[in-house]
Amino acid sequence: MPRLPRPAGAAAATLALGLVAAAPAPAHEPLVTDARVLAHLDLAAGQTPENIALDLDGSADVTFAYARQIAHVTDDGRVRTRATLPAVAHAATPLLHSAVVTGIARAHDGTLYVDYATGTSATGVWRLSPGDAPEQIAALPADGLPNGLALDERRGVLYVADSVRGTVWRVPQAGGTATAWAKGVALAPLPAAPARGLGANGVKVRRDSVWVSNTDRGTLLRIPVRPDGAAAPVETRAGGLAGIDDFAFPGHGRSVLAALNTGNRVVLVRADGTVTTVLTAQDGLSNPTSVAVRGRTVYVPSAASTTRRDPNLLLARLRHLIGR
Repeated sequence: MPRLPRPAGAAAATLALGLVAAAPAPAHEPLVTDARVLAHLDLAAGQTPENIALDLDGSADVTFAYARQIAHVTDDGRVRTRATLPAVAHAATPLLHSAVVTGIARAHDGTLYVDYATGTSATGVWRLSPGDAPEQIAALPADGLPNGLALDERRGVLYVADSVRGTVWRVPQAGGTATAWAKGVALAPLPAAPARGLGANGVKVRRDSVWVSNTDRGTLLRIPVRPDGAAAPVETRAGGLAGIDDFAFPGHGRSVLAALNTGNRVVLVRADGTVTTVLTAQDGLSNPTSVAVRGRTVYVPSAASTTRRDPNLLLARLRHLIGR
């Protein structure tokens, strides 16, 4: 989530799907093709997507940040509200000054987990079980900004990227006390960028590592998980990614598709750190916030947070599988 100014009830979001490895096609062929907007969203209604999680049938659940909503988007573009998180009186979220729903993750049984940032005791991780109302399962510091969210079901933990405190929190999947799992300069916002102030943003679990983007620093980071579950030192895998928001792995390797929110681009960051633009505003991006991939289908939500034009959910097609 690069900066989310509060537009007339607006929010920000993201979306993408998964992929298998294979040898790359010739370099002259475009990697991503057939881009189209699956769903045009309503800016006035606050339908500005911030983050995305995919259902087994290929539909998606997205968060509408300022609307405090979790919405479901079907594979034919229909949008319905799954749940609205409770309103908070006198919300005082750092930077945003409003209650916002940010990251989202999905468990294999359909349970959804979301981050809720309010500047109050309601700040933390919330759970939406099928058929139930949302409930808070872990509290996080009121003066933080929980943003990206990732679930590691094998270990039974959630990871939360706190953009203001420069911290990755670890939360039991069943609920309970959050612990500061990783922190430091690499995860922190730039001290000389008060107008932005967004450090750790997107977060994903990849095998025995947690990957994190830092928006202010334009970096993609990897944090190995030690056998005892503790965080190893942070590694910088790529830099120069101005405005990076959330991201996804389009294969079994370490290549990443990342949303560059302020640049209106989605880029492929290969394992060697090279960066290639694969989608732009000409394809329909309008401040993209995240990416999701399944098979060869790529989903990208755009929040229109600064363009103020056409928040949407875009679909595209990977021409070939990415092996590294």
